[in-house]
Amino acid sequence: MQTMKDYLSTLQNKRVAVVGIGISNTPLIQLLVHAGIEVTACDKKEKEELGDLALSLEASGVHLSLGSRYLDALDHDVIFRSPGIRPDIPAFVSAREKGSRITSEMEVFFEVCPCPIIAVTGSDGKTTTTTLISEMLKNAGYTVHLGGNIGKPLLAEVERMQKTDFAVLELSSFQLMTLNKSPHIAVMTNLSPNHLDVHTSMDEYREAKEAIFRFQGPDDMAIFNRDNEETLTLSQKAPGKTILFSRTTPLEHGVFLKDGAICVADEHGERVMFDRSAILIPGEHNVENYLAAIAAVRDYVSEEVMEQTARTFPGVAHRIELVRTLQGVRYYNDSIASSPTRTIAGLRSFSEPLILIAGGYDKKIPFDELGEEICHRVKTVVLNGLTSQKIKESIQSAPTYQEGKPQIIMATDFKSAVQKAHAVSQEGDIVLMSPACASFDQFPNFAVRGNTFKEIICAL
Repeated sequence: MQTMKDYLSTLQNKRVAVVGIGISNTPLIQLLVHAGIEVTACDKKEKEELGDLALSLEASGVHLSLGSRYLDALDHDVIFRSPGIRPDIPAFVSAREKGSRITSEMEVFFEVCPCPIIAVTGSDGKTTTTTLISEMLKNAGYTVHLGGNIGKPLLAEVERMQKTDFAVLELSSFQLMTLNKSPHIAVMTNLSPNHLDVHTSMDEYREAKEAIFRFQGPDDMAIFNRDNEETLTLSQKAPGKTILFSRTTPLEHGVFLKDGAICVADEHGERVMFDRSAILIPGEHNVENYLAAIAAVRDYVSEEVMEQTARTFPGVAHRIELVRTLQGVRYYNDSIASSPTRTIAGLRSFSEPLILIAGGYDKKIPFDELGEEICHRVKTVVLNGLTSQKIKESIQSAPTYQEGKPQIIMATDFKSAVQKAHAVSQEGDIVLMSPACASFDQFPNFAVRGNTFKEIICAL
């Protein structure tokens, strides 16, 4: 494995472009400049939109290519792409044909990281599972570097990492698309249709996810959800060791829920680890997240530390996050729920009467299953955003739908939807903002949507 110093030496006297001046690439640009490498930073935003960041980059010697034609002169020796940009756009294809090498911050990190990598992907539950793995390892005394799709970009931190540390990564399908190395421990929480507004098909999405284990060796480990048909099938393709986890089925080898307790079965037999009631955060899906995390760290973390983590871990922001209790009504922020399956998991976390706020940007995912689930569990649904009509139709076409059950309220925008949900709530209700859609029709990302929800609720 080459060191970071070795890698940077290969870039000397080469022209390097970084496409996308965002969270993951800004530290990369600074790292390259500090190493004396000629860098061009490309972004579709205009200089005025980037503001002080553009001025700072120019002052450090970075060349800027900005605006609508920001990719026109892309012919550099090495090009780092942002995860949000497909690797097969015409500008990249043309650059490759001219001899450019297209890579990414994450691809290089896998080349130079000196410590074991544990990585998590899936359609739902990635962030919570990744965070749980990190928390358990930290509570056991390890130095942990959390990054990837959450936390901070880690490439600039490599030189401070030790062989005895752990790098714990959340990886999106966009980061995995061009990855040609796999982590020592790979976790796949589940798989269902997602991001089909960007991926050309479910097959492409699935193939991207497979990269998390595709390049593993015989001493590496891949962890799969036994209860998800997609991941169970993929487990047969893993080249290294495999471990399953299950919330519904006891396993001869794996981590599972049995008689209300989290259990593990391996070559030493079956044993109880701790009772599921120890888990502080609500929801059956969070039980699955714990099963996945335990499967990943059980060789490094004691059962006592796992249980203590379960009793104290409050969850991650925007994931069924309790915002406020007002006049007997509890308000929950589940803005991370940008897919129907994620919202279904949120609905199944409660037994109280539910008022659901849903709708947003259209990711081209069907809402049929969500419509049926809403009929079973929701007394009032307040819809807004580009998908509001599609979700309404999925509810009304569900086999169990009855006129007025649930009550369907249409709102013109997000703020209006929150206000309408508050207006119809009664003592004992749960108001759950779990959109089942991305945020891009009204907000730059799910976090801004979640924070806006919290601001509205706290101002009531």
